[in-house]
Amino acid sequence: MEDFEQARREMVELLRGTYGISDNRVLEVMAKVPRHLFIPELLRGADAYGDHPCPIGFGQTVSQPYIVAFMTQALAVRSGEKVLEIGTGSGYQAAVLAALGARVLSIERIPELAEHARSVLGEQAIVRCGDGTEGWPGEAPFDVIIGTCAPDDVPPALPVQLAEGGRMMLPVGRVIQKLVFFRKEHGGIIRTDSLPVRFVPMVPGAV
Repeated sequence: MEDFEQARREMVELLRGTYGISDNRVLEVMAKVPRHLFIPELLRGADAYGDHPCPIGFGQTVSQPYIVAFMTQALAVRSGEKVLEIGTGSGYQAAVLAALGARVLSIERIPELAEHARSVLGEQAIVRCGDGTEGWPGEAPFDVIIGTCAPDDVPPALPVQLAEGGRMMLPVGRVIQKLVFFRKEHGGIIRTDSLPVRFVPMVPGAV
């Protein structure tokens, strides 16, 4: 039987030692959140905590633990903040954010994945099925917006829904993608490019 607690400890040591993740809050949360439960059982395999993405069905993946840790650390999510996630997928990123004390609202385009995430997350996050490119206007503004799928360019609706002083991180690009960090200051958006990445595309429109 897989020792998932040991696997999580090894994952966290890799994040700390090899990748230089230094936010202890992020490391402590990722040492506790059971990543394996967010991967559908038939796809779970023996390496749910490995240094790689894992398939979750429907052509989607749960991100490599390093990318989850990097984005979460960069966004510096604080307890009580309202977070919008675009692309629920497995629900793992939402669980990490919720464990940091955030109020998480997440949008997933694929109904089956939305249902799976709801079943695992329970009351940790609110998940709805819809078009992530439109954001969630009725719940705006958000302190943090995080995208776990890549638009060709930044959907215009998302910066509008960011609170003053808010932060947003999205993978952007079609063939060549990079993580981009945004901060809203004095009504304007400051953009900083970051890591090269490879995410599934952000597809407009509902299924």
